[in-house]
Amino acid sequence: MKKIMCIIVCVLTVLSMCSCKNETAVPAGSGAESRPTQSEGTVTSDKEQDVESEPVSEPETSQSSQEKPQSQPKSKPESDTDTETVKPGLPKLNYTVNDAENERGLSTEKKGFSFGVAANGVPHSQSVTNQKTFDAFENVEALALDTKTQEKIMYLTFDNGYEYKNLTADILDTLKKKNVKAAFFVTLSYVKQNPKLVQRMIDEGHIVGNHSATHPSFPKLTRTEMAQEIATLDNYLRDNFSYTSPYFRFPAGEHSECALELVTSIGFKSIFWSVAYADWDTSTQKGAEYAFSTVTSRFHPGAVILLHAVSQDNADALGRIIDEAHNQGYKFKTLNDYSY
Repeated sequence: MKKIMCIIVCVLTVLSMCSCKNETAVPAGSGAESRPTQSEGTVTSDKEQDVESEPVSEPETSQSSQEKPQSQPKSKPESDTDTETVKPGLPKLNYTVNDAENERGLSTEKKGFSFGVAANGVPHSQSVTNQKTFDAFENVEALALDTKTQEKIMYLTFDNGYEYKNLTADILDTLKKKNVKAAFFVTLSYVKQNPKLVQRMIDEGHIVGNHSATHPSFPKLTRTEMAQEIATLDNYLRDNFSYTSPYFRFPAGEHSECALELVTSIGFKSIFWSVAYADWDTSTQKGAEYAFSTVTSRFHPGAVILLHAVSQDNADALGRIIDEAHNQGYKFKTLNDYSY
């Protein structure tokens, strides 16, 4: 009897265990088996989050005709009308420093730039000589005085080494009002510190010229260093403004035959001047009337006028200077109009 009772208890126990197993089984296709567990990565560690949010720097590219890779903007909802457009930079300046050691023996003698004082509508003989000298050099494109154009034309240029009292904005306002285009020769520090003004120059149709990256005396540099000074600024304009122009002005006008040839060899034209005056010292301004009378008394056909944008006198007199030029029958041309 005891043996029979043991058998019955064992059978009941087995049946009970089978019933529990059937109740906890997950039916196929219920979706429960697709829920991720913590081990499948639903939690991101702080370390992982830092890595994902850290910006990835773009690889540097050599000077070539290839465009620098541009980062893509984050997508915005279609209803967002404030979407910004990414403006790709221009290709890097592609140049080769020919004859880096100057084995041809081009003169490296430093020459300052004297232009003489024009009067009575006639350029000074020194300006005429300057242009003849530049034209006589082989493989040099330089402008100090337009002796080719027969009309009464002039070129208006400004040097911008730094910004002073926001005078460049005033100058741009006047140029826009008078519908005159000019060239602004800038340094790298100027561009970096005044991007809105530089962009305005470009947007309003002016030429942004190259005044070198650091404003050194070029005859003291090697040919490679000269090229780097010009290319550094030009590539910054290409990268950040999608802009370039082929015009270069020597700092302080200091040049040499070797430097002139180097500038032309990498694709730039050297721009000097035939009208200027001591206007760069902000502490010795003499008033708008002085600026007006000085500049207008030196007008002559083919003149390249150099003014400094840090001069309050220039900013105040510019409108009258332009009006007087028009009254005398002059037209303002841009450097793009000159045939080198």
